[in-house]
Amino acid sequence: MGSQGQEIPAVETKHDEAAIKSHLEELLAAQLPNSAIYNFLLSDAKILAASKGSMTARLTLTRNHINSGGGIHGAASAAIVDWAGGMAIATWDLRRRTGVSVDIHVSYLSSAAEGDEIEITAEADKVGGSLAFTRVVISKVVDGKTGPIIANGTHTKFVKQR
Repeated sequence: MGSQGQEIPAVETKHDEAAIKSHLEELLAAQLPNSAIYNFLLSDAKILAASKGSMTARLTLTRNHINSGGGIHGAASAAIVDWAGGMAIATWDLRRRTGVSVDIHVSYLSSAAEGDEIEITAEADKVGGSLAFTRVVISKVVDGKTGPIIANGTHTKFVKQR
């Protein structure tokens, strides 16, 4: 509802979502050359959707993501949770600096192999003056649709701006 009780048109929401998605795409492009690990793991990541507090991306797994057993490496999953949590924070207010990690937890539920596509969804549950709390789900894409969950993560970041 608008300030005078009028309904806000859906077009404004779509415009806001397009602006947030564009912001994340610009942020990813800026991060890649400045972060060896993000460039190594996320150079082919595609932002599918974004709105305030959430984002969805997809990535096809390459040899860079795979462990010696042929599945997605736990460290790659943890780095994806780290990145995606920051991106969800960036959607909150279009910030470019998303803070530093305070705590990260990843639960591994299944796996994916080289050539598999994964979907990454991230939610910022709260972005406060000092801390932000996020949740990330990494799922395997099967027949173009979100399939089994590979990993769940939570990520807390110190976000106080100077």
